[in-house]
Amino acid sequence: MFPALFGLILIGLPIAFSLTIVSVGAGLVAFGPAAFNQLYGSFYSASTNFILSAIPMFILMGALLERSGIAERLFRVMNMWLGRLPGGLALATIAMGAVFAAAAGVVGAVEVMIGMMAIPAMQKMRYSNTLIAGTICAGGSLGTMIPPSVIAVMYASLAQMSVGKLLAGMMLPGLIMVTLFLGYIAIQGMLNPPEPVAKADVVADLPLGEKLWATATTMLPVCALIFAVLGSILAGVASPTEAAAVGAGGALLLCVLNRRFSVPVLSESLSITVRISAMILLIVAAGTMFMGVFAANGGARLIRDVIEGAGLGPTGMMVFFLLVVFVLGFVLDWTANVLICVPLFSPFIRSAGIDPVWFATLVIVVIQTGYLTPPMASSIFYLKSIAPPDMTYGEMCRGVLPFIGLQVVTLLLIIFFPQLATWLPEVIVN
Repeated sequence: MFPALFGLILIGLPIAFSLTIVSVGAGLVAFGPAAFNQLYGSFYSASTNFILSAIPMFILMGALLERSGIAERLFRVMNMWLGRLPGGLALATIAMGAVFAAAAGVVGAVEVMIGMMAIPAMQKMRYSNTLIAGTICAGGSLGTMIPPSVIAVMYASLAQMSVGKLLAGMMLPGLIMVTLFLGYIAIQGMLNPPEPVAKADVVADLPLGEKLWATATTMLPVCALIFAVLGSILAGVASPTEAAAVGAGGALLLCVLNRRFSVPVLSESLSITVRISAMILLIVAAGTMFMGVFAANGGARLIRDVIEGAGLGPTGMMVFFLLVVFVLGFVLDWTANVLICVPLFSPFIRSAGIDPVWFATLVIVVIQTGYLTPPMASSIFYLKSIAPPDMTYGEMCRGVLPFIGLQVVTLLLIIFFPQLATWLPEVIVN
């Protein structure tokens, strides 16, 4: 089943259709016409999963913030405070990625949005294309790690674990990763400052009162929105779906208060939401079918026999699973990667007594690292779609390498200090 799946994907067939074709083919070969009962049951269970209905609401929240111009104002505010620091524009780009990742939770949307704003500004200030590419790809990848992440919602649903605990477990590692990114860029800015530009427009020179007013009217409402969404989930006041609906409603309210609301803005936001949601949820349904047929054909038993035959203990098993997730990241996007790996690995993780929140955090960091790693890096493909002609593929690959190293450092810190992922869920989640 897996070679057939990879073959269909590599010839260019969409992932959802590849999963469906392989599922139907393998089911018919193994069970005959009775396979359709299994396939329908898997599809129906995925389509009616209440937790997954949070995904369209999170996407709508991000789309409204982007289309209403709030994201552009956020970037300007970040640049006001950070523009005069070494590598200030790059620092503002990472900070913008972190804030918008928390507001939107959708990886590709974050990267494309900050890229369209940051590339012209950074090139005008004569930043190297390598640093520009690495910064935008790294900032966009934070949509994987910063709660509320769509990946975390999907992972928790598939692993039958608490969404609130997983989001809480990702908070400290996410902050560590953002800090490492900012530290690296600041050091780069001191060691290799961009060439000075005569009469450059620097918003950092604005009066303090204007900076504070812009921050209060732009940053505070967005931070309040993020707090309302995350706080309600972590406190157990609302389910992820209800909290996501609050977020979408709050984003619409901000759009109205900023006088950016219009029928075209709403129409475009809804259109983006429908397209992205349909893509993700169709992959979810097809992936559930695939894993159902795989398990019914003895796939789970095969994996268990391989692990037992190899004599892997809990540590060896974890390393093996994380390597599988990383390698699959070269071929599959994050949705299919989570769908295939989580149902396969979760029973073994539970039976080995490994903390599920800790392991889930490790998996999400690995997925984020695969998102950046060439040659099949989704982040580079997203960047290539909006990059100017003078930014080459080689520069993009060189630009992401330091950030991949920092993600590996974050992964090692979580491995050696599991409390980074397990302490906060125990403290704040009911």
